Amino acid sequence: MTEKLSIVLGRHGQVQDLRDRRVTVPGFELEFTEVKRMPDAYRAMARTQPYDVCEMAPTSYLMARAAGAPITALPLPMTRRFRHKGLQRLRSSDIRGPKDLEGRTIGVRAYSVTAATWTRGILADDYGLDSGKVHWLTEEDENVEGTVLPANVRRITAGETLGAMMMRGEIDAGFAGLAGLGAGLESELVDVVPDAATREPDWFRRTGIYPLHGVIVVRNDVLTRHPRLPLVLFDAFMQAKENYLARVRSGEAAAAEDQRYMKLAELVGDPLPYGLDENRASFAALVRYAHRQGLIPSEPPLEAAFPDPRTPATQRKTA
Repeated sequence: MTEKLSIVLGRHGQVQDLRDRRVTVPGFELEFTEVKRMPDAYRAMARTQPYDVCEMAPTSYLMARAAGAPITALPLPMTRRFRHKGLQRLRSSDIRGPKDLEGRTIGVRAYSVTAATWTRGILADDYGLDSGKVHWLTEEDENVEGTVLPANVRRITAGETLGAMMMRGEIDAGFAGLAGLGAGLESELVDVVPDAATREPDWFRRTGIYPLHGVIVVRNDVLTRHPRLPLVLFDAFMQAKENYLARVRSGEAAAAEDQRYMKLAELVGDPLPYGLDENRASFAALVRYAHRQGLIPSEPPLEAAFPDPRTPATQRKTA
């Protein structure tokens, strides 16, 4: 008997074969729900878990899990992007590097946005930025209800936007695109880290950390009913990814995002690695940053937060 599973995924090349049903999950039928903005799905999954399976921002997942949400993530990172780049200032600003941000104001969609969690951690480690000395302005609710934020975080007035405040000079820096400032300001902005293109590969070579965005979470009641689901789901995602990368290498998939992963492969090898051991340094760094920034009360063991269904111990638990 085939079990139907509701699922929400971003429109990534590596999951296209799952969407098109060229790759299937044995014993299950994926019923895709489309959402206008993926952050809305993250918030819903953190609060009420309306989907059986859902892509979710990893910081929101860690926070929701710590708050008792009945969900578990598989080590299937959906997208990868280095985070020295993406925090931006006006071209006319006197900010010349990350340390200049202390005492200034930074806009971000929500304080717990994963892009911001990565960037705060990286700028603290590599530039000595004390994010506690930054005034953070947010535009939306945090995904996890009841989140207690640091005293230096403030919500902007309803109806106002971070992008408009940036153009009026009321914000000194902000996160690009959906993470904060929105679209339309690109010609007015430059990155706070001017040499991000050389800093990012150097950081990867030194640390082995390859920032991840988006993991696949499953409701715990679904996992209880179907203990073999994690492994067959993992295998299906893996097959869809390998099919996608074959298209990228052959040139069949050649959009800007496809070419970006092709370029990243020159540095990291597999540009979309799946699995806990394959991503251990990256998961550990994100957990460390989330704890350091007060988003989670403690650092959970990685094997508990992101259990790999291929490991014998995990297989015994779900047998």
